[in-house]
Amino acid sequence: MTSESFENLRLELRRGSLVLATLAALRQERYGYTLRKTLAENGLDIEESTLYPLLRRLEAQGLLTSQWREEDKRNKRFYQLSAEGTEILNQLLTEWRSIGTSLAAILQEDSHGNL
Repeated sequence: MTSESFENLRLELRRGSLVLATLAALRQERYGYTLRKTLAENGLDIEESTLYPLLRRLEAQGLLTSQWREEDKRNKRFYQLSAEGTEILNQLLTEWRSIGTSLAAILQEDSHGNL
């Protein structure tokens, strides 16, 4: 497999994970920079050019609410899960755990130590 093929598959896998991580991180209100920092501190670096379109899309889908507020003499847009977002996050977490359990079983080593 070429490194380009791997990179495309890695990005596809990561895309869904970032949506789930973003929703989970926004159970607590945050603005873009602190959200990015929280994700990075937990091993999920995300570029601004990816994060802000994602936030706009999730808000357009009704999963987030946002409001502009002044903080430190600057206007910042704060995001938080909406009621619908909380419901969807809970459903996605159930699905994520189910997929994780299935993958763990599939990926278990066989009796000879092979994957």
